[in-house]
Amino acid sequence: MITLKRTTSDTEDFGKLVLELDAYLKVLDGEDHAFYAQFNKSNLLKNALVCYENNVAVGIGAYKEFESNVAEIKRMYTVPEYRAKGIAKAIVTELEAWAKEENYTSAILETGFLQHDAIGLYQKLGYEITENFGQYSGVATSVCMKKIIK
Repeated sequence: MITLKRTTSDTEDFGKLVLELDAYLKVLDGEDHAFYAQFNKSNLLKNALVCYENNVAVGIGAYKEFESNVAEIKRMYTVPEYRAKGIAKAIVTELEAWAKEENYTSAILETGFLQHDAIGLYQKLGYEITENFGQYSGVATSVCMKKIIK
């Protein structure tokens, strides 16, 4: 059984999984990692989730305001041995519900073009690939997505 805990990015379990996420992305991104890392600072995220299975932290996600009414989904990660169990879906769904409660009407996110499972999941959840936004404009290795959540 999984449980989701709304928290902030300074929670110990969130921080522990961010370290795992960053190590994973460093390998996946290769030489592009420094570019992406500058936009993925996890401190000061006031809307963060930790997913627990049997009291063990197995996944995280967060969002921050991108612009008024637009929430940017950030720091999505599931521990590898817990993947394909619906954890990421549960996290995204809860982040969207939380964002709706705070009057956001759409959500955006960026993921790497090599993260095929993530792209597929987001598409199943109703996200559509869109033009790259903000700092990702013109970055060929980024895939940006958007969903109306109101």
